[in-house]
Amino acid sequence: MQKRKLGKSNLEVSALGLGCMGMSFSYGPPKDKKEMTSVLHAAVDRGITFFDTAEVYGPYLNEELVGEALAPYHGKVVIATKFGWKIDPKAERGLAGLDSRPEHIKEVAEASLKRLRVDAIDLYYQHRVDPEVSIEDVAGAVKDLIQQGKVKHFGMSEAAAKTIRRAHRVQPVTAVQSEYSLWYRNPEKEVLPTLEELGIGFVPYSPLGKGFLTGKIDESTSFDSTDFRNQLPRFTPEARKANQALVDLLGQIAQRKKATPAQIALAWLLAQKPWIVPIPGTTKLNRLEENVGAVAVELTPDDLGDIEDAASKVTVQGARYPEHIEQMSNR
Repeated sequence: MQKRKLGKSNLEVSALGLGCMGMSFSYGPPKDKKEMTSVLHAAVDRGITFFDTAEVYGPYLNEELVGEALAPYHGKVVIATKFGWKIDPKAERGLAGLDSRPEHIKEVAEASLKRLRVDAIDLYYQHRVDPEVSIEDVAGAVKDLIQQGKVKHFGMSEAAAKTIRRAHRVQPVTAVQSEYSLWYRNPEKEVLPTLEELGIGFVPYSPLGKGFLTGKIDESTSFDSTDFRNQLPRFTPEARKANQALVDLLGQIAQRKKATPAQIALAWLLAQKPWIVPIPGTTKLNRLEENVGAVAVELTPDDLGDIEDAASKVTVQGARYPEHIEQMSNR
């Protein structure tokens, strides 16, 4: 497995990480703990050293799973988690609004440390920017945690370029995590140029378009009633039918490269910048193998040009999130 550095920081991770959310949250009911533990161990065996979780995935279940499964590999893996939500088990999906008050950040950091079974959180992201708390105060709280040895690196998720700049002045930001893939390219406008200028790494989540870019989902696919894709405008049957053109394009390139559509989608991200580390999630061993195989797929400048040309002719249909969720991004 190749390694990459997240920006100018000294945080070196595998070129591909593993997003762990779907093991406990969002994509149907929580999966079997024993099975997920074996997937996490298999990821380490295949050279993955970068694992992504959050207190809200479950809530709490995912951090507990990741903490227990990766305990034997302390010092060999990097675990990223996130803060910034008010958690209420009675609320929908456990989320009762944002809370990035400094005292709250410090309190939940202690709880995450226990669940993850670590002495320090390797990478601590603000999950969403809280408009009620100045970003300078948030960065200052994480700076305090870093000085106390409880956190090693500060990250932000779905933040706007100007907010990243303000935070970075108080406490250098190691990585920004946002959705980015061939079917959601907004970070290219302002975020990626800002990260390049400041020397910050980029961690694309949903690099396979929440499963759509694998080619295994079509307009007739039905999801479990608890799967959050049921609520996404981009996953209505009509949108899926319209968006199939993008998957067909990946399929054509994949045939030429003797790869799969998912591998082309991941290889495309890896080819964008050397400081980009995608974190595809999976609960299946065969998908893990397939994703890891993407690191070996080399896209030539001609391949990338062909993908760009073809993708520019496809207009992706449907918003990625309902309006109330989308409003939490890019601020």
